[in-house]
Parts: sequence; C-alpha cells; structure tokens
Amino acid sequence: MSKVKLIQGNVACALGALAAGADFYAGYPITPSTEIAEFMASRLPKIGGHFIQMEDEIASMGAIIGASAVGHKAFTATSGPGFSLMQELLGYAVITELPLVVVDVMRAGPSTGLPTLPSQSDVQQARWGTHGDHAIIAISPASVTETYFETIRAFNLAEKYRTPVVLLIDEKIGHLRERFDVPDDFVPKIINRKTVVDKKAQYVPYENTADLVPPFVPLGQGVHWHITGLTHDEKGFYSSNPQVVDKSIRRLSAKIEDNKKDICKLETVFTEDADILLVAYGSVSRTAQEALNQLRAEGIKVGLVRLITLWPFADEEIAKLLAGKKAVMVPEMNLGQIFKEVDRVARGVKVFAQSRVDGDLITPAEIVAKVKEVL
Repeated sequence: MSKVKLIQGNVACALGALAAGADFYAGYPITPSTEIAEFMASRLPKIGGHFIQMEDEIASMGAIIGASAVGHKAFTATSGPGFSLMQELLGYAVITELPLVVVDVMRAGPSTGLPTLPSQSDVQQARWGTHGDHAIIAISPASVTETYFETIRAFNLAEKYRTPVVLLIDEKIGHLRERFDVPDDFVPKIINRKTVVDKKAQYVPYENTADLVPPFVPLGQGVHWHITGLTHDEKGFYSSNPQVVDKSIRRLSAKIEDNKKDICKLETVFTEDADILLVAYGSVSRTAQEALNQLRAEGIKVGLVRLITLWPFADEEIAKLLAGKKAVMVPEMNLGQIFKEVDRVARGVKVFAQSRVDGDLITPAEIVAKVKEVL
C-alpha cells in the first residue's frame, strides 16, 4: 500500500494536471491560487515541460492559447480578479475551439474583495463572463483527493470536446490540507484531442462532424489552417453568411449541451425518501453533509444533491430529483448563483436560498436551523 499523504488542495490540482499530461503553464501569481504556479514552476522544467510567469492574466491566457494551438496540454490558475481579466480570451478559446484548462481558486469580490477567505462568487462568471452565445464546462470539487481526479477530468473533457474547461475551487478547498488517497501506482485514463485519421484528405479545422467535435492538427505539423476570433466557416475563414454563422454557433453550444450525460456529474445522498433536499457544491457540500447527518439522527428526512459539474447545468436530472419534495435548500457562499438555476428547474417545489458572503463558511448549525425553520 502507498504511504498516506497530507496534501494541500492546490498541490493536488497541480499533481492532477501533471497526471493528465499538462506540459505548459503560464500564469500570474494571485491569492489564493499561487501554490499551483509555485508547484508547476518547480516541477515542469524537470520533466521537459514549460513554465512561464506572465506580466498579467491577459497575457497568461494568450500564452496558453498559443501553446494549445501547437499541441500542448496547457493551463493557468488564477482567482476572481484575474479570472475577470481572462474573459475576452476565454471567449476566443471557445470560438477557436482550443482545449485548455483555467483553474479559478475562488475568493470573494467584487474587485479585490477578500483575497484570503473562501467564496463561491465566480459561478455565474464562469458561465456568462465572456460575451456571446456559447456553452462552457465548469467543475467544482469538494475535497483534496477529488480535486486531483477532477483536474484530470477537466483536461480530458477539454481534449474530448475541443473546449476550454473551468475548474472552480473555492479557497477553503484550495488551501485545505487533508488525506490524499491516491496510490503511487495509480494510472489515470487519459483522453487526447482527436486527430485526423486520413492524412491525404484535406483538413477542415472546424468541420461539422457527426459528433460535433472536429479533429485537431497542431500548428507547425505541416498542415496550414486559419484561426480567428471572428465567426468563421468550416475552414476557419471569416464569414457573415447567416446560415454559416448560425450553424457554427449552434454547434459550439450543442457539442457540450447535447453531451450532458457524459459531462454532468453529481452525487446523491438519501434523496429517495427525503422530504427536504439540500443542493450544494464545493466546501459547502461538506457542511451540508454534516447537517444532513445531524438532521437524520433527529428523524428529519433530509437528502443531499452534491453538484460536481456546475456547467452545463444538469437540468433534467436535477428536476427529477426535486420532484415531489416538500422543499429544497441551496446553501452557498454567494447571493444565490446556483439557487437561481435550481429554482428555475424546480417545477413548483419551493426552493430556499441560504447565502453567506462575509468570508466565513456556512456552518452545519446554520443549515440545521434553516431546515427546521422551513419545516
């Protein structure tokens, strides 16, 4: 058996990135994500990878976009203010379909906010921060070990669907040190971006394939193709033709939204017989689990739906879980960013928000009290 390790969440993220095959990191230090950059700066040069500290977060996104275009598995890490700066180029990665991972270790805002305290304030920014109609994948782990595995999954999803993926880690998980339960000989399943099978055929970089994900040939591999942030045709050249634009934008969304069964991931606890459901994610889901244990011990039937994938939102699956319940509570460290999504699909079931935005965690006692108040 492997020796038990005590590891920080941010370090687990960096280890997961390396396990997924990440070989390029560009970033700018920002609390509370800096440990990821520090770890990659130490490790990547030793394995032939590339680490660059950029002058700001905008340049960081530009660097990983370029690295992805030439075939690297690239990522960056930041927090709320830096994530805001990255939004325009995140949209560029979406429309150019370049796989990469953005790790956002969340802290409170707006603006500089609370740099060293936990929050879940970037959930809606991850979905709607960049302009235009598009889909996005965003994942929120709830433990150090899960951060490792979900970082691997983030890279795999980015490669599989040729898209940027956002990993939302709240500060409490990023800085938490706990048991890291991954064997030394663990070998993860790795997905790499689909390449062209028939090298004699003309490469169409944005081909409308049956699975909606076109194959990828890195720049510099002898095949010339065009990249632009403008709306483009299947060959990558600008087009304002309504039919071409409509088809392109709808495919960008459909390749993710039509694959929710593959992308969306959640965990349920005692949902079958529950009168009241808690819907939570990240560190708050751990608080919710403890509250559930206390309430169940008192004979109050409470269940938990723990969201691991936040975007795309698992509308249909969550609606089924909520059906017939007396009430639903959504505790989160913001003013209801996932509450609004849960309420949208509740179909008549009363949904209550429980928010905390002062930099402290929601406690089990607070959730217990709120459940009894709702009852």
